[in-house]
Amino acid sequence: MRTRLGVASPHIQWHRKVIHTKSAFLPKAQKRRKYAQCEPVWRTKTTKTCAAYCREGHRAATNGQGSAASQGERTKMTAPLLQLSGVTKAYPGVVANDSVSLSIGLGEIHALLGENGAGKSTLVKMIYGLVKPDAGTMQMFGKAFAPTDPRTARAAGVGMVFQHFSLFDALTVAENIALGMETPPPMRTLAARIRDVSETYGLPLSPDRIVGDLSAGERQRVEIIRCLLQDPKLLIMDEPTSVLTPQEVEILFETLRKLSAEGTAILYISHKLEEIRALCDAATILRGGKVVGTCVPRDTSARDMAELMVGSTLATPKSAAHVTGAVVLSVTALSAASPSAFGMALKDISFQVQSGEVLGIGGVAGNGQDELLAVLSGELPCKAGMVRFQDHDMAGIGPEARRGFGVLAAPEERLGHAAAPNMSLIENAMLTGAAREGLSKRGMLNWPKTRIFAERIIKEFDVRTPGPENAARSLSGGNLQKFVIGREVLQRPEVLVVNQPTWGVDAAAAADIRQALLDLAANGAALIVISQDLDELMEISDRFAALNEGRLSAPVSTQGLDVEQIGLMLGGAHGMEVAHV
Repeated sequence: MRTRLGVASPHIQWHRKVIHTKSAFLPKAQKRRKYAQCEPVWRTKTTKTCAAYCREGHRAATNGQGSAASQGERTKMTAPLLQLSGVTKAYPGVVANDSVSLSIGLGEIHALLGENGAGKSTLVKMIYGLVKPDAGTMQMFGKAFAPTDPRTARAAGVGMVFQHFSLFDALTVAENIALGMETPPPMRTLAARIRDVSETYGLPLSPDRIVGDLSAGERQRVEIIRCLLQDPKLLIMDEPTSVLTPQEVEILFETLRKLSAEGTAILYISHKLEEIRALCDAATILRGGKVVGTCVPRDTSARDMAELMVGSTLATPKSAAHVTGAVVLSVTALSAASPSAFGMALKDISFQVQSGEVLGIGGVAGNGQDELLAVLSGELPCKAGMVRFQDHDMAGIGPEARRGFGVLAAPEERLGHAAAPNMSLIENAMLTGAAREGLSKRGMLNWPKTRIFAERIIKEFDVRTPGPENAARSLSGGNLQKFVIGREVLQRPEVLVVNQPTWGVDAAAAADIRQALLDLAANGAALIVISQDLDELMEISDRFAALNEGRLSAPVSTQGLDVEQIGLMLGGAHGMEVAHV
């Protein structure tokens, strides 16, 4: 029997019994807990604390009828919280989930791993009531579980924090949370409850703050607190650290560990395998919609997990020997207002990029990354002399004309910005490839040639899709990311600006994308890689600069730079309060 600490024998912990009142929205000043000393409780990977006992009405643990958990109670504690058996879901041309079975215990942090298109998103959508399975059964606490919609799933105790936040920038934290509740209490009561939950779980957050002023990490706290107010028994988290700094990740992990200790199970989806090893108790691996294995992450290397996900040996990106050449792109005293009321203005930014060089730019989300890419791509205008490509002043030159020069860009928001959701992959290939790939002539679009270009992207970047006629929105996030990056790389740019190039892609695909970027630089292109993944920047960049509150530090060589030191510098951009749990 393995404990949560990975020791081969049961671990005894002393707990205090917590008796909760029935009301979920009592004023903070009113006393809501009574404490009493409790006997030692044998605690395994799926055992709850006494606090979790109280929430579920296991009164024997708190009313003095027994000094230790009875054998019957231990049986309840070790029974699976969620059990999936033979769950199957098919779409035209693809079986997303093929007879998937898995079990998640009480208080267990369970990782769901798989390459892009493996079926992870479809599976959690079925658990959360967004998709109905074609076959198979699900059980919660040993009873049939078949949610018809997210409301039904939430009522059964399932909460979900999505990869993309669903928040309104112009509203306060409390107002956003109220919008997600079936019957929200008065705003003053809700604000008190938000403060209470945020303090209890180490998620410092004021209910009165405007969401548009929050960092990415703080916005995620809003989503988590919204779920916690529903008292979930199972919390699903989809790529929760994709936009967080190392310091924000640690805050999140402390919160998740505390939830786990109280009996809340967590289903955790991520492509960051070292984080999986640090946090998760168990992992289920999907490949091609099927379960291909399980493992204990802390006992399995990240490379072994990655190779189990893809079914082959993982290639490590290698930078070919290359010599940087002349300055290709120069930015001088660039200042520009953000087109968004909640964006970040760029302030006096200067740098140069040489041919064959990769300049990495790191920063906490919301510090001007989108605005910088918009200026360099031509979407956001700038004054004369601020941006120059070779001998050409780029002021007044729009995105399409810049593409003609060889200045290409791939923005962070892949669905809606980089790709039109309802257009096919063929049409999306035409959108940016018309000029450099010769897909149009005298206003006439060459669709057969465009189809060949789309098929080439799909083949060379291993985009999992039934065909190029499929709409962009039908692809998983990772596969769409591979298509977007491949579309720009294959156009042989002189300058390529990319924001979050491997966001949401699996380990093998991320390695392929990084290798493609390195190969592009080796062939003489100048690359500007904007990313919040510091390991990624250290792996592929020749020089590094930090973007903080719209200002860019002087680029320095990546040789000898320490990732932790860089993370601390970037983490201070918003002055985030340290969690206490």
